[in-house]
Amino acid sequence: MISSRSFRALAGFGLTLVLLVAAAPSASADQLADLRKAGVLRWGSDAEGGAPYVMIDPRNKDALIGYEVELADALAAALGVKAEMVQNDFKSLLPGLDTGNYDIAMNGLEITPENEQAAEFTHPYYLSFLQLSVRREEHGVHSLADLKGKKVGTLEASLAERLLRGMSTIETLAYSGQHTPYEDLEIGRSEAVLMDSPIAVYYGKPNPKLKFVGDPVSEVRYGIAAKKGETALVAELNRILDRLAADGTLRRIYERWGMWNEQTAKYLGDTRPGGAPAPMYVQFLKDTDQERTLGDRLSDYLTSLPLLARSACVTLGISAASMMVAMLVGMMLALMRLYAPAPFPWLAVAYIELVRGTPLLIQLYLIYYGLPNIGIQLSPPVAAILGLGLNYAASEAENYRAGILSIPRGQLEAALALSMSSRQAIRHVVLPQAVRVALPPVTNDFLALFKDSSLVSVITMVELTKTYGQLAATYNDYINYGLITAAIYFLLGLPFVRLARTLEQRLGAAYRTA
Repeated sequence: MISSRSFRALAGFGLTLVLLVAAAPSASADQLADLRKAGVLRWGSDAEGGAPYVMIDPRNKDALIGYEVELADALAAALGVKAEMVQNDFKSLLPGLDTGNYDIAMNGLEITPENEQAAEFTHPYYLSFLQLSVRREEHGVHSLADLKGKKVGTLEASLAERLLRGMSTIETLAYSGQHTPYEDLEIGRSEAVLMDSPIAVYYGKPNPKLKFVGDPVSEVRYGIAAKKGETALVAELNRILDRLAADGTLRRIYERWGMWNEQTAKYLGDTRPGGAPAPMYVQFLKDTDQERTLGDRLSDYLTSLPLLARSACVTLGISAASMMVAMLVGMMLALMRLYAPAPFPWLAVAYIELVRGTPLLIQLYLIYYGLPNIGIQLSPPVAAILGLGLNYAASEAENYRAGILSIPRGQLEAALALSMSSRQAIRHVVLPQAVRVALPPVTNDFLALFKDSSLVSVITMVELTKTYGQLAATYNDYINYGLITAAIYFLLGLPFVRLARTLEQRLGAAYRTA
């Protein structure tokens, strides 16, 4: 048996590892002064959302375009700083304000009572409505009232979704992306789509198989969100928005993207005649047209490879570091469960069962968004590594335990009879054989972790799968970019499979008979 003193030291090391933080500084009471001092306005958004908000520039994959990109630049210029976009999953934008990784969130965020409970909002900077779309051959649907008993698609976590779910006669289909509702409508998986007008203009209107029907539904008001309590920052942003509206900056931005409408004109008090051209709207449709030549599309794929490669490096780095944490903590848990004095075995079992019995996504949310509530604030990379590593540690613990139990008890007793201490016997006799037995399932776990690393996009990490989603959303090309991304995952994982097989063969050489 390993001494209780040794296990107390081991447990102390494990506790230190779990509580390790690369803490971002706590948010200041005067965030406006802080961001001016830093010289950067960090704004959270999700480039996977697509046009016209924020998306990858089809002509320069290293840049972002969209009307909110231009609005962020205008806000930053008025504050005397530079704008810096921070990527985060759309559903996590408001919780992400509490982590301090960005100062504001702006991504078509609707000013609703629910959202206002979670964050401070500026007054609206854009007004719109919900637009109903159906297939072109559909002549029996003119409003939501005509959709009784039918399937209607929309964007999840949106005003449209809440509106549809409040109508018990309609079956609501909520999607995470803006393209897919219109694709499903086109092929008949739904009977209609209800979306914010800007989304409908970019993804519904250009589709010749679809059409708009009915009058504008409800009212949509977009606002800029700040952390709850940041009233000084919100007041300054309101003053800047008023100035941008008065000097025509907001109108010029909206007209460039084909978004200027009657609701916004009335709200801003701009009664000048409209009808200005929308160059960015026309250019975006041209750059992402599915009917472009094969050569143009191949050029898009080739110019996307550097971006995908950088994201693949992020995925690989996070996965490798997480696996090291998982193997170290997993071995500690296995030894605690098998050899430690009470109550360490019970604690190990409790940890393993608790972690294996709860979703990894929830654990990531708790680590990144929950811990700041008790004063522990982790940077995104550390939160990702700890979240993945501590989750997979539970599986590794069971792999190592199975490997250790597969070694005959007589070998440990023989080592002890040769005057080895229990620690020496486990280290030099039991563990080398157990690792060989556990190596195949450990390899499988690494490959699973490698793919599960895509979940860290919910805590602002931009890894391979998130980059795929951004590119696919920009070009509305999920098949080809999906195949390219799958090939990258396969090529990155293949060397680790070969390495594991080589190690297994070498470790097993001593046990093979001539």
